Amino acid sequence: MKRTILLLIALCSLTALRSQETATDSLYSDSIDVESLELIPLQVADSVDSLSLEVDSTMVRQWFDTASITDIEYRALDWALRWLDTTDCVSSHDTTSLPDSVYKARLQALPCVIELPYNERVRGFILRYVKRSPKQVARLMRMSEYYFPIFEEALGRYQLPYELKYVPIIESALNPMARSHAGAAGLWQFMPATGKLFGLEINSLVDERMDPIKSTEAACRFLSSMYNIYKDWNLVIAAYNCGSGNVNKAIRRAGGKRDFWSIYPYLPRETRNYVPIFIAANYALNYGEEHGICKAPIEKTMLTDTIRTNQRLHLQQVSDNLNIDINELRRLNPQYSRDILPGGAHYSLCLPAEKIGLYIDQQDSILAYKADSLINNRRAEIDMAKVTSVSGAYRVNGVTYYKIKRGDTLGGIAKKFHCSVKQLKHWNGLKSDAIREGKRLKICK
Repeated sequence: MKRTILLLIALCSLTALRSQETATDSLYSDSIDVESLELIPLQVADSVDSLSLEVDSTMVRQWFDTASITDIEYRALDWALRWLDTTDCVSSHDTTSLPDSVYKARLQALPCVIELPYNERVRGFILRYVKRSPKQVARLMRMSEYYFPIFEEALGRYQLPYELKYVPIIESALNPMARSHAGAAGLWQFMPATGKLFGLEINSLVDERMDPIKSTEAACRFLSSMYNIYKDWNLVIAAYNCGSGNVNKAIRRAGGKRDFWSIYPYLPRETRNYVPIFIAANYALNYGEEHGICKAPIEKTMLTDTIRTNQRLHLQQVSDNLNIDINELRRLNPQYSRDILPGGAHYSLCLPAEKIGLYIDQQDSILAYKADSLINNRRAEIDMAKVTSVSGAYRVNGVTYYKIKRGDTLGGIAKKFHCSVKQLKHWNGLKSDAIREGKRLKICK
């Protein structure tokens, strides 16, 4: 079963970037200097800017894909992304020196279930977005057109607030292949144990934290479970960042109060700023245009399809036979961390649309191509060494090995193992009957 999608070609390849690091303590210090703040959501985008100076822009591409939540059935998109250093929007007046009443009114006007209160800390992060980093906001605004429908579909089915779609902006800057130094990965930055707990396949070959659809499904289950505990969305968001244990300790230290701003002083330093950043992200992506920020422009599209297979397969087999760059295949299939589809169960393989027919026609030859070296190089069964009834002999993989003792002769050894002297000499490359104590003979029978 196939569903068509559009491969989104971009001027930057997030695949080629260094792994995204989680925020440092300095990011979350209590004193706010708006001019020097560096936010989690902008780290990937900032590294894109530096990378683009070193790489020919025509050679650097980024892909994204989307799907119906039922397995990985892809639906069509009609746009792609191109990241530029500037946007076409130009404001005729200063949009950052607004009175607090404007920011407060705009936040209050958003159709949200989650409270988005305003204070000086929220203002500091809003200015970091719209004043210091308009290019990154432009990218996120465009990328959100792609990812937010995926998030909203799942959030709606779980009856969760749609504004939770801004959590991945803070976690990964909407980079599905982001990895933190602590081991979190994907759009929602799941740790391995949490990902497995909520149904993601994570092993040496497959990491579904990188799958936008399946990781979003897992995130919805996780957020639902947290809300069943706290009944307060700001506490849920805080727990998403620092864990329920830290939130529970903060509640106890606050005398049992179950409100984020009441337990604020008792939370880890990073988490104290997490909710304000979440509020600022809501503001920036909803009111970016009021600050002269346009969505990053579109470049072009490329049609792709997916096909499902239960055969063990290496991406190099597909690359060599269908003449597809291996790095492009990796971008299309980021969940296969070692380029291998494990087989056994059905796994999805995403390909450029024009290659799907060729794959179907050549599937047998593709699967056979370099199979021994690429996918069949694991022994399914081995014979363990076994001691035979003859003292000092052992057997491995159908061959018996005998250590020559003092006084042994070829004739005597041949008699022990029911073979001829000629056979012993042939198996061991002997040209005479002379043998030496301590050497080993092979008996191939």
